[in-house]
Amino acid sequence: MIGFLRILLSRIDYVVTVILFCIGFYALVVKSNLIKKIIGMNIVETSVYLFLIASADIRLGAATKFWAHPNEVLNAAEAAHAAAGELAMVNPIPSALILTAIVVSVSVTAISLSLAVKIYENYGTLDTRKIMRLKG
Repeated sequence: MIGFLRILLSRIDYVVTVILFCIGFYALVVKSNLIKKIIGMNIVETSVYLFLIASADIRLGAATKFWAHPNEVLNAAEAAHAAAGELAMVNPIPSALILTAIVVSVSVTAISLSLAVKIYENYGTLDTRKIMRLKG
C-alpha cells in the first residue's frame, strides 16, 4: 500500500490531470446550462495543458548526449547533470504548443460566450433542453 501511494504521489501531476479532465467532461455531458458547459470545456483544456507540461520533463541520463548535438545544448545538459546528479532537461516543444493552444482557447471561449449571449437574447434561456424544445 505504501509503495502504491509513493508511486501515486510521484505522479501527482498526472492524477490531477485525470481528475480535472473528469470534472470538465462531467460538466460538458451532464450540465444543461450553456455557461456551465463552456466552463467545463475550459477545465478540459486546462487538463490537457497540464498533461503536456507534465510530459515535457525528460530524464534520460547519459543517452541525452547522443541527441544533444549543438554544443550549447550539450553544455547545458552536462551542467545540469553536474548540478543535479542526473540529467534533467525540459522539452521546449510542448511549451510552444501550450502557448498556441492558450491563444486558441481564449478565442474559442470568447466566441462561445458571445454565442451564449445571442442565444439568451433570442430564446430567453441558456438551458439546452429548453432551447432544443423551442427550436421546433
